[in-house]
Amino acid sequence: MPQMLYVGLQDGDKVAAYAIDDAGGLAKQAELALAGPSAFALSNDKRTLYVGSRGPAIASYRIDPANGALSPLGSAAVADAPTFLALDRTGKFMLAAYYQGGYSAVYPLAADGTVGATPASRHDTAVGAHAIATDRSNRYAFVPHIAFVQDNVLEPPKNIPGPNFIAQYTFDAATGRLAPNTSARLEPPERVGPRHYIFHPSLDIVYFSNEQGGSVTAYKLDAATGALSAVQTVSTLPAGYTARNTCSQIHLTPSAGFLYVGNRGHNSIAGFSVDPASGHLTPAGHAPTEAVPSAFCLDPAGRFLFAGGTATGRLASFRIDDKSGALTPLATYDAGKRPQALQAVSL
Repeated sequence: MPQMLYVGLQDGDKVAAYAIDDAGGLAKQAELALAGPSAFALSNDKRTLYVGSRGPAIASYRIDPANGALSPLGSAAVADAPTFLALDRTGKFMLAAYYQGGYSAVYPLAADGTVGATPASRHDTAVGAHAIATDRSNRYAFVPHIAFVQDNVLEPPKNIPGPNFIAQYTFDAATGRLAPNTSARLEPPERVGPRHYIFHPSLDIVYFSNEQGGSVTAYKLDAATGALSAVQTVSTLPAGYTARNTCSQIHLTPSAGFLYVGNRGHNSIAGFSVDPASGHLTPAGHAPTEAVPSAFCLDPAGRFLFAGGTATGRLASFRIDDKSGALTPLATYDAGKRPQALQAVSL
């Protein structure tokens, strides 16, 4: 089945589309002009790509099933540039987190896939809101906030204290309403800076990358209450590494056998094997990659990993070993200025 990789070039003001061949090779097909794309989301039917940009706006594009070309459907103006986008499990609502704005919001999606201009729900939290998504039951959502706030990961840290907590919400799939859960705020014991997260597909486990902590934490999700409790924290760095590093995105293979986290500073993708019964993590090595890998993704089959180098403007591709999870380098490609969002999709 043909596959495409979409790359949001934040400082290049465009979205580039690449065809992925059976060996993991990339061939550029087209470019789409758009001011500062920095966050992607894919509709549940894989036919619509949503792009958050510095417009500020959330734009919708129909994906041509024949060649992956993007056709504009509409664009909803928003107050701030969204940092993270995700659809709820029904595909009827778009959830967005706003890092600089310090809030989260939920927008209705029209039948044609366009985003409604008026949010169904909005919650002010704090500067540093970095992600939002609903769990498998579609009843709970979380908004992590990092420990230190800075405008640009390419610059030296400003050490402006951030809130360092995870906001816990209930989600009403009928109305799109978010509401603070009974336990509305989970604060890690140290300033690890929870950033992005991903749900295990079959276990009540949620994995968070810790931006300042240089680690990943597995949390147990109480299916009855929606509360999180930490069960394991593992470093994303090799023993003895002491230079500055911040973690970025986090992804699981489709089988949930392996988990990956980006290291910015060490400039690597850290791999972990996932215990199928407990969800616990065991380190599985590091793959050097382009400098400052703020965004990376896996292809839908879990055979390849693609990482963008924010500092170099290049893409690195890797083959994923289905037995060990090891990443074998394949090729690098010149992409453009600041690849900040990646999304692979099967046509």
